[in-house]
Amino acid sequence: MVERRGPRLYTIPAHRAFADALADGLLRRYGKDHMAFARGVILLPNNRAIRSISDAFVRASGKGLLLPRLVAIGDPELDEAAGPFIDPADDAEPIPPAVDPLRRRMILARLVSEERQRGGDSVDAAEAVRLAGDLARTLDQLLVEEVAPRALRDLDMGDALSEHWERSLRLFEIILERWPKELERRGRIDLADRRRLLLNRVAKRWRDDPPAGFVCAAGITGSAPAVARMQRTVADLPGGMVVLPGLATGMPDDQWNALGPHAPDPVTGRRPRSVETHPQYHLKLLLDRMGVARGEFTTWRGGSDHDAAPPRSRAIANALAPAEFTREWTDLPAGERRLSGVSALELAVPGDEAQAIAIALRHALEEPGRTAALVTPDRALARRVAAHCARWNIAVDDSAGQPLSMLPPGTFLLALAEAAAQQFAPLPLLALLKHPLVRAGEARTAWLEGVRRLDLALRGPRPAAGLAGIDAHLAADDGRSGAVKRAAREGWEAARALIAPIAAAFEHGAQPLAGLIAAMREAADLLCGEGLWSRPEGRQAAELLDALEREGAEGPDVVDPAALAQMLRTLMDEIAVRPHQGGHPRLAIYGLLEAQLQTADLMVLGGLNEGVWPGLPAPDPWLAPRIRAELGLPGLERRIGLSAHDLAGALGGPHVLLTRARRDASAPTIASRFWLRLEALSGGLDRASDLADWAQAIDRPSGFAPQDRPAPCPPVPDRPKKLSVTEVDRLKADPYAFYARRMLGLSPLDAVDADPSAAWRGTEVHRVLEIWARSDGCDPAKLRGRALDMLAGAHPMMRALWQPRLMEAVDWIAQRLEDQGRDGRTVIDVEQRGEIDIAGVTLSGTYDRIDRLPDGGLAIIDYKTGKPPSPRAVRAGFSLQLGLLGLIAERGGFDGVRGDARAFEYWSLSRNRDGGFGYVDSPVDPKKKEPIPAEDFVAIAADNFTDAAGAWLTGNEPFTAKLNPEYANYPDYDQLMRRDEWYGRERG
Repeated sequence: MVERRGPRLYTIPAHRAFADALADGLLRRYGKDHMAFARGVILLPNNRAIRSISDAFVRASGKGLLLPRLVAIGDPELDEAAGPFIDPADDAEPIPPAVDPLRRRMILARLVSEERQRGGDSVDAAEAVRLAGDLARTLDQLLVEEVAPRALRDLDMGDALSEHWERSLRLFEIILERWPKELERRGRIDLADRRRLLLNRVAKRWRDDPPAGFVCAAGITGSAPAVARMQRTVADLPGGMVVLPGLATGMPDDQWNALGPHAPDPVTGRRPRSVETHPQYHLKLLLDRMGVARGEFTTWRGGSDHDAAPPRSRAIANALAPAEFTREWTDLPAGERRLSGVSALELAVPGDEAQAIAIALRHALEEPGRTAALVTPDRALARRVAAHCARWNIAVDDSAGQPLSMLPPGTFLLALAEAAAQQFAPLPLLALLKHPLVRAGEARTAWLEGVRRLDLALRGPRPAAGLAGIDAHLAADDGRSGAVKRAAREGWEAARALIAPIAAAFEHGAQPLAGLIAAMREAADLLCGEGLWSRPEGRQAAELLDALEREGAEGPDVVDPAALAQMLRTLMDEIAVRPHQGGHPRLAIYGLLEAQLQTADLMVLGGLNEGVWPGLPAPDPWLAPRIRAELGLPGLERRIGLSAHDLAGALGGPHVLLTRARRDASAPTIASRFWLRLEALSGGLDRASDLADWAQAIDRPSGFAPQDRPAPCPPVPDRPKKLSVTEVDRLKADPYAFYARRMLGLSPLDAVDADPSAAWRGTEVHRVLEIWARSDGCDPAKLRGRALDMLAGAHPMMRALWQPRLMEAVDWIAQRLEDQGRDGRTVIDVEQRGEIDIAGVTLSGTYDRIDRLPDGGLAIIDYKTGKPPSPRAVRAGFSLQLGLLGLIAERGGFDGVRGDARAFEYWSLSRNRDGGFGYVDSPVDPKKKEPIPAEDFVAIAADNFTDAAGAWLTGNEPFTAKLNPEYANYPDYDQLMRRDEWYGRERG
């Protein structure tokens, strides 16, 4: 056999399983001499590929085997991973170590912050860290593409962009001047620069002294100049070879040439636009930089049982042809358009899509030895599929991992930072204290009981800021919530002791980052103990905090506590925590990067919607697209071409299922351009309709039994025999709501950190007016001071919005009382409770105020912060509370109150007709249309109450839901009564 001359270049077609074909081919070439085989070197793109190739060798050999050295060129410690194969010569100057990534981020954040301040545009620390991340990526692209940063100064952007570019260039002084000096002072270099130097060194050494064994560069599709030089060196070695995945050797020359990259126009000096979105563009660029031609590549000899039929590769290449050549599809033979073994599935929503994918994976396990994998860039879809598989006790590892910010240690640290920054406002405080990692273990039950009591005590409007504000809120135990607040104190004291140190640290405001992180770490230890740091994600969180505390001094001088949570979220979002292997051996979930060089019997390609696969190009906040083009950097749309190449590789599986959802959480979706191309080429992909049916059927009940309108009918002796005047309307309008509240004991809760509701404002106003009447004798001069004292403890936002209106209203009350006093009307008492026996039940009520009229009669007054009841409701027999209070007064139910009730008044604090605040309204006002005579109002109220009590309290009338819905406009019990199931079917 004659040894082939020239570079040894190979490609493995898309329809073949790359890892298995590579392993099979290498074993055929070198497997007979096991020791010689073990002396070889295989260069791979990443560590995931190392594992994939190792597994492929195990499958191909079927026995024990000494593997060649597998080296990932993307390894940050490439020189240590490769060991003696790239050791420097004795006289070679050592390559400086790379700067720590987080230290680099902090330094750049400080430089960005300083430069922005010099330009009069300051940014907080969180924004500086975000911008520093983008700046670091831009710098890496310059280094990878071997574009000197000083080239930025030489750009001629013309008049249109000159002013903008001048501003941008001033910011880039960070790269041009300050950043290199920072590196030189520390004796470090950028990681991208170090990797470039290492690749250059290994290429030079192998040119001078070729390795004894074979060297194979496999699956490395990066087009960086250093990578291209290294691969060309490998291809020229006596025992070297380069193997690329899915190179389109059969693509017509005109299509290949149309991809670019193109030389500048000799007249304009501009480069024609290259087709960077094409899946072959980056491979063509790699070949150009290697100095080799596509025709020099031959098809790799080797295959496996995981290969698809050869026509699949031709169909994939045709489907992904450049746009201007798709018109030729109509002339293609049927064999080059057929996508046998590829099916598609469209579903309504992402939940259905995840369910169908999970069923497909589950079905693959029914066949012994069959493998299946989901490939998707949509991590939410991946998590959903894994959760659906868990219903069958099938654990599937998502090799792309999850961001630390979404895992328990990350969510806890973010909750801690957010709560401390907001001075432990109720909502973030409770989210922190209820976190699953807080007090985990035997003490968890008692801890949660205390937190639940605190939750009840903190419902309603937000108390004053800080721990002292909560202390004061719980200390004010008068009123209806007193028992709830007293019950919460013990749990609050236990929690307060744990969070007091971090509260004290954050009260100092902006300070060095190290101090904030130290306070967070100590508080985290107090709240969670060692359990927070015990799992892999916990160790990642510990390493992040340790690095931030150590490198914080390199960043911005001071950090505002309010920016800390966002800074942590930015950093945690970039930390992927990958699971330890332990999932099902025949199933996998991959991201696009992890799916490279992978294969399975069934490949499910999920999330094929525009904006997901391919994703939208991320904007570069530092370099405009034209500037990137002038510098020779990859365009923002290069990622589309890379994702297209990932799709082409995944389409090479024996059986492929494409899925998409027709809408996402917010709007209809657009099918991916790749999906549309495959559909157009094939004339319509086969539909996996059975999966759609199963996805719908798996959770569909066998029948539907809508709930009828509930009408519980408890025995008469069990029914309440006491009620207040405020409950009568609920009993008549919605008997079921009365039943739920009084007999089931279910009361609605206010929201935590709620806006001040009308009920809350009414309670506070009633309390102020009661204190004013009892302590100040209704002195008009003192009411304003009492109202201001009440507002002093309210939230600043609520105080600012409510105070002007409230003060005008209380001034109106004071003035009206003063005027009535001159007319001979006096206040008898306020806020007194009384009761009487009537119609076999005890009726109770508390009046807001009762006045003595000049003629000796009684005036019943009810304060309203909103509008009084409508005359229509009164005429219908509702809103008769004033009449019932008059009934109790006339029958002697209130101590010290005697007389006939002749006036019934609502004193409303809302806006009046003149534009001010405060007015009196009465249901017996003779000026109203169809007025109720004042002398008959008490009797009417008594008759209505007697009828209601006889029907539902002493009688056996069922408690029918929404009996009078027009007067039952409160939704507190709608879910309990399952209102939406029957309301449209049954009325009256």
